[in-house]
Amino acid sequence: MSYAASEPQGLSWPSIARLGLVQAGIGAVVVLMTSTLNRVMVVELGLLAAIPGLLVGVHFAVQILRPRMGFGSDRDGRRITWIVGGMALTSLSGLGAAAATAWMTTSPRAGLAAAVVAFFLLGVGVSAGSTPFLAYMAERVPEQRMAGAAALTWILMIAGIIVTATVAGSFLDPYSPTRLVQVAFGVTGAAFVLTLIGVAGRSGSEPIHLRPSESSAPFKEVLDSMWADPQSRAFATFIFLSMLAYSAQDIILEPYAGAVFGLTPGESTKIAGLQHGGVLLGMIAGAVGAARWGTLPRWAAAGCAASALALLALVAMPATGSVQGMKAAVFGLGLANGVFAVAAIGAMMGLTVRGKAGGAGLRMGFWGAAQAIAYGLGGVLGAVGSDVARSTLGSASAGYSAVFMAEAILFTAAAVLVLTRVREGSVRRYDALRQAGEAMAVGG
Repeated sequence: MSYAASEPQGLSWPSIARLGLVQAGIGAVVVLMTSTLNRVMVVELGLLAAIPGLLVGVHFAVQILRPRMGFGSDRDGRRITWIVGGMALTSLSGLGAAAATAWMTTSPRAGLAAAVVAFFLLGVGVSAGSTPFLAYMAERVPEQRMAGAAALTWILMIAGIIVTATVAGSFLDPYSPTRLVQVAFGVTGAAFVLTLIGVAGRSGSEPIHLRPSESSAPFKEVLDSMWADPQSRAFATFIFLSMLAYSAQDIILEPYAGAVFGLTPGESTKIAGLQHGGVLLGMIAGAVGAARWGTLPRWAAAGCAASALALLALVAMPATGSVQGMKAAVFGLGLANGVFAVAAIGAMMGLTVRGKAGGAGLRMGFWGAAQAIAYGLGGVLGAVGSDVARSTLGSASAGYSAVFMAEAILFTAAAVLVLTRVREGSVRRYDALRQAGEAMAVGG
């Protein structure tokens, strides 16, 4: 029996949850790249924070290809093939990046060159796998379930990040280059297996949201039409600002914990797990709250404002010397990030269905490119900014604090933008979000 026949009303909650394993695999590889390898390069290898920042920037800069790859999957309709192929390249590139980092111990230049190639291919893999995955979901999830589906799949991604950060942190101590590669092999292999489980049997599922055919229109023409839509443009700008703020701290948080508070590689990796644990709870809280009060743009703005406050707390922590206070601020930052993320993702799903131009792949690629460019730029600016500020101000804590302060300003600007430029009527609250929120509230 085909899935199209058994699920005529679109993907069921169990099907959405199983597909979410793809997101869990992506999260596992990403946290290895942005947290673990970043920490090893800065602390164990003694490199400038700008080096891992630039490498992560390469990975995200390549994701400018997301709209083009989404458009390609719109044309051929083989989204499952794109997902599996993209995740295969993502996993292999993640392992290659870890091996290149280990190589830097004995041959810094050769290891760095290999790392550039690995991070470049990682960006290609993520673009080819993630964008068709999001388009596949948007086409097959009933409109009344979209926000809840977005929350569920991203919660699974955060769960993958938490498990990876915790397990990798435990196995990395005591650190050695060989141990780093072994841990990376386990993480990337598990990520690909999760992908295969997630998409097994899905190739026969038919879309339930069909947009007008634009098969004869060239890519640039369709992309220009989407950019001309004021709501699409305003939302892309909001995504850019908020992700720029988020990513600037993501690349320096573990070095901050190690350099300012003296944490070991395993301990600082667990800091990333603590942050993402906060994100997980924040997404649940955001789903519950948006189900009962307010609108998605207002919850997105509230999450941005709370993120700014948490960053100001991180600015204050070095003066107190409190490791527990720092951990509390990191957890609070994750909590606030989770609130704005679930609201933004729900809005993204809705705008994909109701937009005026482009197929689901192109539209998801449009949002994804805005996110990726901001994330890569933020990583570079955060790393370079911390180095410059540390040199200028004379201390590591002052350098990191300057970056955290800049991020707080960006989050505030994003909150203002989403409140004033994104029409609430264009991003509806769905009954399924209410139902999912009520289920979460009672532990269901």
